[in-house]
Amino acid sequence: MTRVHTLAAAAERGQFAARRSLLVAFVAAFGGRSLHAQGWPERTIQMIVPYPPGGPTDITARIYAARLEGELHKPFIPENRPGAGGELGALAVARAAADGYTLLFGAVGSLAIHAALPSEHPGYDLTRAFRGVSMGSSTPLAVAVRSGLPVASIQALIELAQSKPSSLTFGSAGNGSSQHMTGEYFQQAAGVKLLHVPYKGSAPAVNDLLGGQIDMVFETLPPLAPHLAGGKLRVLAVTSRERAELLPDIPTLAESGMADFDVSTFYGMLAPHDTPAHVVERLSAAMQKIAAQSDTRAILKQQGARAVATSPDATDALIKAEINKWDRVARLAKLK
Repeated sequence: MTRVHTLAAAAERGQFAARRSLLVAFVAAFGGRSLHAQGWPERTIQMIVPYPPGGPTDITARIYAARLEGELHKPFIPENRPGAGGELGALAVARAAADGYTLLFGAVGSLAIHAALPSEHPGYDLTRAFRGVSMGSSTPLAVAVRSGLPVASIQALIELAQSKPSSLTFGSAGNGSSQHMTGEYFQQAAGVKLLHVPYKGSAPAVNDLLGGQIDMVFETLPPLAPHLAGGKLRVLAVTSRERAELLPDIPTLAESGMADFDVSTFYGMLAPHDTPAHVVERLSAAMQKIAAQSDTRAILKQQGARAVATSPDATDALIKAEINKWDRVARLAKLK
């Protein structure tokens, strides 16, 4: 081989080696990261529930956690971190690493209400700190009155309230709760004035309704369900656009003359905002698959809830719509 041919061959080998080095570097910088990310999940996933054990958010979270383990083949561990109406647990997730191993399963209605109240400073922006994954379920609230209140329909209730401004009482799970805010929304839509009585949770409010100490509640179905057949309370309507599966004979507020009234409490999964897109999409697809299963739908129905799964973009849009809704209610009611 001539010296010229030898030099050409060496140059070609050098160019090949250089291209190979660039390819290896590219794979290490980008492809390796993608391959590692595609391995998610590789370990236990923590799902923070920002409310106490046994409540509707906790029950729904555990229904999905058990099924997500089967779908993704890694443990999903619900951890209750209650406090400040869901804000403490949400803040922990907002500050967690955005790697898909720390997730939030919360009551979106309550979190959106807190985002809308002007004096609330939870330490995070709900729409910027989180990326929506999927809703899991929704439940309407019911307008329930004590058995001795002389009304049998929403129109009769409105007429009684108009004749006695600020005399009829409604209990709630506390100031700023979804029950309280739904009551405020009802007053604005109906043109009535009620007297709000805040409690430290739904259970004491329902107990006082059963005992006749308050006139009504705007309450989710699970705390009311055990008492529906007892005759100590009456459900006049539900707040959602569609009738509740648990109470198919009870009309909606929209059917009762309050057009466009539509309130449901949504429970769903959020992730830290910068969680990789493919992780969010995989979680959302698993949630949607689980929500479509008949056993999931049946067990949620027993809780008075309806299985609802949404895409990440639809989840984000729902959260923004909820914040806007409750911001309007809070401003009209001049709530602090």
